[in-house]
Amino acid sequence: MKRLLFLAIPALLLVSCAGDQITWTRASIRGQRTGVVACNATNVAETVGTINDSVYTAPNGRTFGPQTSTYKVAKAMLDAQPKMADLKTVIGYSPREMIRMRPESEISDWFIDELMRAAERKSGKKIDVGITNFGGIRVDMPVGDVLKDDIVSMFPFKNNLCYVELAGKEVRALLEQFAATGWQVVGGARCVVRNGKLESAEIDGKPLDDNRIYSVATISFLLNGGDDIFVARNAKKLEIYPEYLIDIMLPYVLRTTAEGKAIEYQTDGRIQIFNTEDEN
Repeated sequence: MKRLLFLAIPALLLVSCAGDQITWTRASIRGQRTGVVACNATNVAETVGTINDSVYTAPNGRTFGPQTSTYKVAKAMLDAQPKMADLKTVIGYSPREMIRMRPESEISDWFIDELMRAAERKSGKKIDVGITNFGGIRVDMPVGDVLKDDIVSMFPFKNNLCYVELAGKEVRALLEQFAATGWQVVGGARCVVRNGKLESAEIDGKPLDDNRIYSVATISFLLNGGDDIFVARNAKKLEIYPEYLIDIMLPYVLRTTAEGKAIEYQTDGRIQIFNTEDEN
């Protein structure tokens, strides 16, 4: 049986489910037989090709009859395009790729900072700290045109925006957990980690105070054990809002594009992690 992968776009997200756990893998696939590349809503013919009852014409000019597997895969792809047109709409431009990297990256800083701003708008209170997980960012920001599909794929889960009030000692416990087990996405704080231990943490330019009550922006997945994180444990106050992550991040992209700006962000050195073996 002929392989059916030669029509696929250059990057394919493979999704597998095991219970409630979802894992995503990105695999690069070449379209060397047909010249097919990723399309948007306005360039399907140029990037995927055209088809009628008797022939599929690929972007590189090759033709395939209706009995070939290439024709059948092309038909399935082209038949799906009208339903996918909204997702394939270009909604922004990114001058460079933003890649998810621990402990801090442009895309993770962008995500948590906007999450904190959204929580401020919803709660009417100043947000001191933002906490979310790297697993909540499913794909990187591409370079060039940004499709609606890119942002939907980036934040696909129905995790609600949350406002939590925590004592400083609870915030410290979360940061110490991240230092020991793997750093997560943090905003509003500047932290130094050395050899798996939290060496220092500042919020608003002041040392983290164990006795102060801090306003924290987070997501519902992390309230009670998602990724083994319990943000709501011993919370003084908790508000869960109806907005999902996509309801926050997609409007940001649309607003930024409407203002004539590119989708980009900068890291600020908020998280510094050192290991003795790296320093020697």
